[in-house]
Amino acid sequence: MSLTASQAETSPSCYHCGNQVPAQAPWSITLDEATHPLCCPGCEAVAHAIVDGGLASYYRFRTELPERPDERQAVKAETWAVFDDPGLQRQFVHADGDTGQVHATLAVDGITCAACAWLIEHRLNALEGVTSSAVNLSHHRVRVAWDPTRLKLSRLLAEMAAIGYAAQPYEPDAAQQRLQFEERMNIRRLIVAAVGMAQVMMFSIPIYVSGPGEISEDFYALFHWLSFALATPVVFFSAMPFFRNAARDLRARMLGMDVPVSIAIGGAYFASAYAVLSGTGEVYFDSVTMFTFFLLFGRYVEARARRRSGHTGNALSGALPLSAVRLEENGEERILPASELAAGDRVVIKPGHGVPADGVIEEGESSLDESMLTGEYLPVTRRVGDGVTGGSQNIESPLVVRVTHAGKEARVAGIVDLTDRAFASRPRLAQMAARMSHLFVLRLLLVTAVVATAWWFIDPSRMLWVTLSVLVVTCPCALALATPTALTAGHGQLRRRGVLITRADAIESLSQVDRVIFDKTGTLTCGEMQLVDTCTLGGIAAQRARTIGAALEARSEHPIARTFRPWRDATLEASDRRSCTGQGVEGVIDGKRWRLGRPDFVCPGQAPEAPGDGQWLLLGEAGEPRAWFALRDRLRDDAAESVAALKARGMQVELLSGDTPSAVSGLAEQLGIDTWHAGVSPEGKLERIRACQAVGEKVAMIGDGINDVPVLAGADVSIAMNGATDLARTSADAVLLSPRLMRIVEAIEIARSTRHIMRQNMIWSVFYNFSALPLAAIGIVPPWVAALGMSGSSLVVVGNALRLNRFRLRPGPISSPDARLVNA
Repeated sequence: MSLTASQAETSPSCYHCGNQVPAQAPWSITLDEATHPLCCPGCEAVAHAIVDGGLASYYRFRTELPERPDERQAVKAETWAVFDDPGLQRQFVHADGDTGQVHATLAVDGITCAACAWLIEHRLNALEGVTSSAVNLSHHRVRVAWDPTRLKLSRLLAEMAAIGYAAQPYEPDAAQQRLQFEERMNIRRLIVAAVGMAQVMMFSIPIYVSGPGEISEDFYALFHWLSFALATPVVFFSAMPFFRNAARDLRARMLGMDVPVSIAIGGAYFASAYAVLSGTGEVYFDSVTMFTFFLLFGRYVEARARRRSGHTGNALSGALPLSAVRLEENGEERILPASELAAGDRVVIKPGHGVPADGVIEEGESSLDESMLTGEYLPVTRRVGDGVTGGSQNIESPLVVRVTHAGKEARVAGIVDLTDRAFASRPRLAQMAARMSHLFVLRLLLVTAVVATAWWFIDPSRMLWVTLSVLVVTCPCALALATPTALTAGHGQLRRRGVLITRADAIESLSQVDRVIFDKTGTLTCGEMQLVDTCTLGGIAAQRARTIGAALEARSEHPIARTFRPWRDATLEASDRRSCTGQGVEGVIDGKRWRLGRPDFVCPGQAPEAPGDGQWLLLGEAGEPRAWFALRDRLRDDAAESVAALKARGMQVELLSGDTPSAVSGLAEQLGIDTWHAGVSPEGKLERIRACQAVGEKVAMIGDGINDVPVLAGADVSIAMNGATDLARTSADAVLLSPRLMRIVEAIEIARSTRHIMRQNMIWSVFYNFSALPLAAIGIVPPWVAALGMSGSSLVVVGNALRLNRFRLRPGPISSPDARLVNA
């Protein structure tokens, strides 16, 4: 229904976007000699831009209300100046031959109806220098061509923002271009198959319903020739992917599901063509076109569902912004492509802009939206000295960041690589389904040959369509889709919740976990150690002891090393430095060997007792104690909740740590963990995991440090924390992108649901095929019903897998996997 000026005048809603107008709001627009209320300065700026530009007809033509505009983008044209950089434009602006014109495709936010397309095209075409513009309403993109000597790209973007449609350059990578081409071809094939099926059925229905002698032989021949002509493009264009895939499988000596499909389509078509040309035999063009259409439609729906739920291309390009503002040595700001940044560069990140690379804040304090990377939708506050991740969004205040990792070295690039590694392999259940599908096709072809032979003796006139029905109705499409669709939906749900699966078997292993073992520092705790007390021995000054400790820990990545950084003295260096995993560090300072770490490591044979409870480190000189350092680490906010949730779901929770018994016991008691082990070396942790596995338990290990790498590799499934070292992340089966431990509980529940749905799909697929086979073999399933049944079984599998998109974690124990899926 069109929204007219008179309707809007009597409505208390904003005339532009439809939101509620605040009381005493001063914003309004005058149109058709009537004043209409507006809800905010953004809507006022956009409405005036539309009316003043002579495009007021937009409000009469629109059928849906637009999104509320961003006030900053609507009023600040300088926001778009970053896109005038020639180096940046080389990536998405293309020349139109030798005409001097250029063109670009822009992705547009806020398009809701055809009136939006009308408004954008008229606004752009009115600009001097624009030669053409065309809006793709389906994909929310606009292709615009202009003269770069008369008009800048920033002006185009600013004009679109002024009328409420924020846009940015759209340049897909090679993978996306290939996917888009395939999608367009699939739609064309589907349309040709639909038109062919409808027309062939129109010519077939009179033949089916007419009695003997009601249709002359000439009309029979005419209908058959017309059906032949219409079915030919369906077979040789729409069904071509089936023949191509079948030929590929046969060359690889494999029997995929396209082999029986191709035999069914090709056999029925050529038998029908022979009947038309020779004037003898039955014609099955209606079954051929119908089967092709339903199969293509099922695969099209399945492909769209998988694209919405799972892995898509161009992930790195979509995560990192295209441009950056670099601070030069003289303090000037220079706009350049983000891909040209290098470690050590200083960049300015303004409010509303994306972080172009990983780095450390040198100036400013602001809130950042890291939801795309962590799944946490609440902004986090970052201050001077804090690290920022490329791809996050700055919300409040400008920041100056020194780049540490850019481009392919950024964390988001590592995430993409780990995701690609997970999708490059398949878990055991998926491999089993693929083998079953291959064996099923082989047996199906043997059964089909037996059925065809039997019907040759029973009724040769029915042999072809019965054989066709057997091939079609038992095509193992659903079996082949049983696991990939569920895995794709499961991966997508985990990714949205900030859990990155890096190995194919992780989902299956997570679903079978019996015992969850946590490391302490950096896992259950935040890993932000604080030095709270220093007790000196042997006459050494406290400041001197802390300075020596800082020198010994100068090159370590351990959380304890960061504790001593405030006391780092650049003039004091430790030589012959050595780190002993799980024990401590040692080195030579001023000609004397110092050690820092566990008491039995610092003073072998005569380890003194710590002066109190908690975590204490001992500093020793040549085997003699010199100082005690008391450390304290903050517990993660949801640690207790996560431990309780894991125990409520029937899993054993254990704590393994290399810290002192007093520190570990206190933490275990606070969290309600009954089984804990303190003072355990990495070798001891691995032995403990193997002992649990020896009694049949499936063990999940959660850690974050280099010393956890052997344990992570030895567990049935391992999870690295968001702040883990690079080595720990690459060794783990999954990586938490969020600091919340409850994501582990959600990951286990999603893995259980995914595995349950995979089994459901496989059971349904096998049940359907074995039930349909005898019905088709005895001749009571016509080919068109077989096509419907086969397509329907595939859609059931896809729909069942998509229930994972509605996953919600429920409190307390879960008695049934289906209980985890709301509204399922």
